[in-house]
Amino acid sequence: MTDRTYRGGKQKSKDIVVFWLRKDSECGECGEELGKGRFLRMEKEMPLCMECADLAHLRFVASGDACITRRARKYSKLSAVVVRFARARRRYERQGILAEPEAIERAEQECLDDAEFRLLQRERAAEKRIELDAQYVQKFARQVKLDFPGCPDGEETVIAEHACRKYSGRVGRSAAAKEFAPKAIELAVAAHVRHGHTEYDELLASGHERLDARQLVRHTVINTMERWRGEG
Repeated sequence: MTDRTYRGGKQKSKDIVVFWLRKDSECGECGEELGKGRFLRMEKEMPLCMECADLAHLRFVASGDACITRRARKYSKLSAVVVRFARARRRYERQGILAEPEAIERAEQECLDDAEFRLLQRERAAEKRIELDAQYVQKFARQVKLDFPGCPDGEETVIAEHACRKYSGRVGRSAAAKEFAPKAIELAVAAHVRHGHTEYDELLASGHERLDARQLVRHTVINTMERWRGEG
């Protein structure tokens, strides 16, 4: 088998192919015994050890990290593709590359720098989202106070924080709430009043069905909201 006859993904015609041995072989030039797991290059039908093939100074990089592999090949003056015969699929498959140690180290450092940069970007994005969420809660609370000026001071923030909690599925995360639609504000205030200004939670704890408990506190919720609106 020559450098260009293995089947294993895309291969440039200039690639040097090195075989990862599954069985013992022998270098055709120096006679060194090459045991299972060693690397071998075929040159004009002659098996060569890495020393005789002038590839012994290269270091192996296993497949798995495309970033390191791509950059190592880019920076290495000399590189080779390592393949191994897969018995189950009866074909040679790519296992990694051989490249100059300096090129590999440079590739690894650059990929590490990139990873740290991406982490920093994610952290900054998270901070930005937190900041935007905080601004949104403040705006929501401000709208609660505008619609319900009689709401006790400080409770508008409690309402907003509860309604707008991320991933909660609560009304404050809805599209309508993000436009500060009156109905969305009203639902958030109603929920707060129901839990904080009626015996609703106690009714649930004592065994009442949810809808029955809501009906029992309905007038209290309506009256409280009317008073907060300034209608009472």
